[in-house]
Amino acid sequence: MRATAAIAINVFRESVRDKVLYNLVLFAILMIGASYLIGQLTAGQDVKIIKDLGLSATSIFGLFIAVFIGIGLVSKEVERRSVYSLLAKPIHRYQMIAGKYAGLVLTLIVNVAIMAAALYATLAYTAWSVPAAVERAWDAPALDPGMLKAFALILIELMIITAIALFFSTFSTPMMAAVFTFSLFIVGHFSADLRNFELVVDSPAAARLARGLYWVLPNLAQFDVKAQVVHAQPVPVGYMLLTGLYAALYIAVLLVAAMVIFSRRDFK
Repeated sequence: MRATAAIAINVFRESVRDKVLYNLVLFAILMIGASYLIGQLTAGQDVKIIKDLGLSATSIFGLFIAVFIGIGLVSKEVERRSVYSLLAKPIHRYQMIAGKYAGLVLTLIVNVAIMAAALYATLAYTAWSVPAAVERAWDAPALDPGMLKAFALILIELMIITAIALFFSTFSTPMMAAVFTFSLFIVGHFSADLRNFELVVDSPAAARLARGLYWVLPNLAQFDVKAQVVHAQPVPVGYMLLTGLYAALYIAVLLVAAMVIFSRRDFK
């Protein structure tokens, strides 16, 4: 346990010192700030646009952080041959995988929190600069606590993406790991089409294959509640718990698979 925690803290420190990470977070914050200027061009819809663009920026730049740092967690150690010194210490290979995943998740939590604070600050300034009559006409207050549910689901989705990136990085090159991860991200947001694929094809074999892929590939569309939050629609707590349970099971399977592959990998 101590070895896993030490690796996680070391990964967090390395991620914080990474210039790419700073650039992505800074660009995301600038995007959130720019959404305020864009919102001024649409009378009466400025808060909705700021929320939508802010949540979208958090999701997109969080994805880049998860992928580009996640695929390097293992591949960098192998390329720099520092994996030999790590494995020579009294730690197991599964602890290395668990520690690196935990360290990147901690990095994601901090960065999503920073972007959430930037969005709330932008919304607070927007609410302060408009008349009270305009504010009363909004569907939801500018500082709607319901947005925290959207941020929580974005974070959970990024945790799945991180597990996918880490899984692929245990047996493929960084380039291929990035391609596989981005591909699964895109497919995961259209997985519902696989479930309904049998309605548009006449081949039973193709329909069975599509249904099988539907159950195997990650269903990431369920973590996207930005539209509901922006339009002040409720997101039930039960829904949050079910999606969280689904994510925990999927992450556990990916991490166990990554640990098995990394444990059997020959670095000679």
